[in-house]
Amino acid sequence: MNNTSIGERLKYQRKIKGYSQEELSGRTNVTVRTIQRIENEEVSPHLNTIKLLAAALEVEVSDLLPLDDPKEETLKKKWLLLMHATPLLGIFLPLFNVLIPLFLWIHKREDNPIYNEHGIKIINFQITALLWAVLSFISLITVDMFGFIFFISIVPICVGIVIFNIIYVLQRDKCYYPLSIPFLKLKKKPVSKALCFLIGISLLASCTGQKIETIERLDGSLITKDSLSHKIDQLMADAKITGMAVSIFNDNEPVYQHVFGYKDFPKKYPLTDSTNIYGASFSKAVFGVLVMKLVEDDVIDLDTPLESYLPKKLYEYEPQTRWHDDFSSLKEDSLYHKITARMCLDNTTGFKNYRWFEPDQKLRVHGIPGTRFAYSGEGFIYLQVVLEKLTDKELDQLAKEIIFEPLGMKNSAYEWKPRFDKDYAVGHNEKGESLKKDKDNEPRGGGTLETTSEDYTKFLTAVLHRKIISEASYNEIFTPHIMIRTEKQFDEGDNVVTDKYDAINLGYGLGWGYFETPYGKAVFKEGHGSGFVHHSVLFPEAGKGIMIMTNSENGNSIFKELLEVAIADMYTPWEWENYIPYDKNDPF
Repeated sequence: MNNTSIGERLKYQRKIKGYSQEELSGRTNVTVRTIQRIENEEVSPHLNTIKLLAAALEVEVSDLLPLDDPKEETLKKKWLLLMHATPLLGIFLPLFNVLIPLFLWIHKREDNPIYNEHGIKIINFQITALLWAVLSFISLITVDMFGFIFFISIVPICVGIVIFNIIYVLQRDKCYYPLSIPFLKLKKKPVSKALCFLIGISLLASCTGQKIETIERLDGSLITKDSLSHKIDQLMADAKITGMAVSIFNDNEPVYQHVFGYKDFPKKYPLTDSTNIYGASFSKAVFGVLVMKLVEDDVIDLDTPLESYLPKKLYEYEPQTRWHDDFSSLKEDSLYHKITARMCLDNTTGFKNYRWFEPDQKLRVHGIPGTRFAYSGEGFIYLQVVLEKLTDKELDQLAKEIIFEPLGMKNSAYEWKPRFDKDYAVGHNEKGESLKKDKDNEPRGGGTLETTSEDYTKFLTAVLHRKIISEASYNEIFTPHIMIRTEKQFDEGDNVVTDKYDAINLGYGLGWGYFETPYGKAVFKEGHGSGFVHHSVLFPEAGKGIMIMTNSENGNSIFKELLEVAIADMYTPWEWENYIPYDKNDPF
């Protein structure tokens, strides 16, 4: 069959095996139409196609395509051109002048001896060129005049040699690369050790050439992003935290955004940056900015008693919600009418955190409003209800218009939305058991924010950049309007007076907590409820900050260490926050 064509040989071998064209196609990746065209001699098949067909027919390649060397492919200038031209990419992408021709050479060296010969010469020259580049840089630093000339001449010389060889190979299928060090030697089969050495050197150079990504902490020290991620993994495992999202800010921008763990731990559903997370009291930070926008728009004043804006007493209004706008119990209260917007935002209304902490679950004022800090979600609700009546808009609509839409927070709202159903996190108790998701909350400014780590990062970024409201309004928010001198924020310690936080001037601004550090003021907001525990702190003058969101009751047990490791925050009053480390039985 020496004089028969490829098509006749293929047809002959196929019939010997008893295969139809369809059956042969089924045994290969070659289509029926291609087999038909080969047998009809309408095309000259590629060597790889011949190899596939030979394998399926269980014959040698030479039985289909007689060649002196069955692996040898007809020379094609396009491959030579690629080999010689692609090193020019190294001008823009370091090491590509070696890696791309190396890849092409490995792929084509057995198809034709010329590919092998040219590939070796190109690779040897390009590695030598890299060495020249390093030497020229050293000479630039160490040798006057000559070093500079040597440095600026290397790239033009190498580019000139490459262009010369592109033209040379197109005209004569030959190449000439002077002064090349023979890292690879021309043999029928290049030595595998040399190839391994070359690949190893290239990979090593590639790795060492990559920029190590770091985060600058408050004190100017650096931590690599990888080491921080490893530390967070370790803390989560030790403290048994189910899921976490962390964002860190440098120069007013997020430089680290990472999510860890699960949105539903028992089901092992992974948490993502677009997963809905209950924001809890992160709601108050957003609400504070919203209120200041309405102050700027002259809708309300910070120091005018809120009830004076309404045509009748607040307790006279018929409740429109299940419970939060029912102020009927205030009819017997003689102090509530003094409450202003500033008092609601800085937690000095005198209300308990929520009315159900009262023995009879009836809302009342304790002490003269504006004189003492006592954290209160009810104060935010009181202000919200007045604003809704003044603007004739519900809280969620106001937040959408003022905050969410301008900042592109597409997955945030003060109430549950049906679109959140496709991807949401559930809270978890201390044992890692999932808790039922509360989806029927009515919008409340103090605690019903539904958001994502991505969205809330956008909000904090906007705050650092002073967006939405003016510089003056942010200064109002980030000024302590009441100093805090209680041992703890909640529980028994919230009535114990102490001066231990005077050194940092712990206080409360408008919706945000406040303290001072050697790096300027710090403003913070936490969140806790339904198995979610969060913390955020910004250092506006330093342009730094961190956001931590967890869906675990154990979350706050790593906040102290994480703040110290991630941003060198040694100043957050963790004892006041009750951020007791997971490995400490007694923080004192």
